[in-house]
Amino acid sequence: MPPAQTALYAPDVLAQQSDIPEIYGSIDFGVLPERYVCGADVSHKLPSRYKTYAERALADPVRVERVRNYTMMGDRVADAYAALIPKYGFRELVSMLEQACEEGVEAVPNAPPELAAFIQAMEATPDWVNMALVEEGARQERLPLALISPFAIRGAFVATFMNKYTALPMTMTGTLSDAKSARRVFETASFFTATAMPGSLDRFGAGFRAAAKVRLMHSMVRFNIMQSGKWDSATYGVPIPQVDQMPAGLIGVFLLSFQLLAKGKTEFTPAQRARVEHARYRCFLLGLPQELLGETPLEIVDLMMARTLSLREEFDDETCGELVRGTMQAELFNEPSVRGRMHRWMERGFSKFFFIRNFCEGKVSRAAQIGVAYTLRDRLAAAVAMGVIFASVSGYKAGMQLPGVRGVLDRKLVQRLATLLEQYGHADFITDPAQYKLARSSAGAKSLAAE
Repeated sequence: MPPAQTALYAPDVLAQQSDIPEIYGSIDFGVLPERYVCGADVSHKLPSRYKTYAERALADPVRVERVRNYTMMGDRVADAYAALIPKYGFRELVSMLEQACEEGVEAVPNAPPELAAFIQAMEATPDWVNMALVEEGARQERLPLALISPFAIRGAFVATFMNKYTALPMTMTGTLSDAKSARRVFETASFFTATAMPGSLDRFGAGFRAAAKVRLMHSMVRFNIMQSGKWDSATYGVPIPQVDQMPAGLIGVFLLSFQLLAKGKTEFTPAQRARVEHARYRCFLLGLPQELLGETPLEIVDLMMARTLSLREEFDDETCGELVRGTMQAELFNEPSVRGRMHRWMERGFSKFFFIRNFCEGKVSRAAQIGVAYTLRDRLAAAVAMGVIFASVSGYKAGMQLPGVRGVLDRKLVQRLATLLEQYGHADFITDPAQYKLARSSAGAKSLAAE
């Protein structure tokens, strides 16, 4: 008899198929998807300054296997709840989730057990979480969110769109193109801003509720895409897998960790530790497992590097270009005052600068190929924005060092974030199957009928 083949994935990954067949029943877990590549095959393409990090990240077979498993892993509890769409309709699922977050599951009449399991998973705060540090980390996040993010809001949002394997789910839903780009940009900004407000990540806080709704939105995307019958799992794997949520949740602490390692430092300062704790707990609420949430600078960089090296690089203009152009061209702000027009001008220029620097290797020509022009007017706007950012951030940082002033300035930042949340508008965090570009199967049609 031939020797038995070693399974490509861990048992809990394979169990998704039998536990949630509505989403995973048609996925072939016997193959590695095209999107997944052995990091060793691509590490030689990296700039020399990254090679040491890449080699170390790939040297641990356990880490490599972990990334491979979570490349095919969704969100077990949120997916099971989203699979109830044919029975309840997506709006009723959102309504029940909101009530459970605000009042507790026991307040929801005839709450399905899947909802109870979902909320209980989020309530099960791990022992490694220090909520005092989480709150301190939120306080530190308020400054960049209040003073920098309003200028970089769209430039940072396009990270997911630069690779066709991660961008395709949003293209297929039809929710991130044309006029809807602005709404999704604001929803993302609203989520991260809300999680930095005082007490927001407590059990009955707004950040906790927003995280639950983001998870359900992702699971609804998975459900509707897989019900369409047109998702190619051999190419793309699982829609929105756990590893694709790492960059959004951890990019800030990853960059911090990378900078520390480059300086020969291997430990966070107490203040940096608080920022990391805040990010890790927020990621936990979003459903990421502790295995993907490094604790030290080295662990964080190794995990993110292993994930990056596992993703095949491919920019497809029809998929990625459409999303990038739609996001960069969207009219985000329409305040008619002089101050409003100035901010709109600076934001557009700075967002382009941010996009080119971080996603086009600093090359204006590459951005132009995608369809993002960086004109002299944009350059001037970016320069003015950087001056405004530098002055405001420096002023706040200096004031934070003065006795008795720190609390006053923090309250001002909270007020500023509250104003931004009003500008961003109400975040729905829902995905309407009626908006999908793909044809739906009979099960998908039932979800509409349930409305």
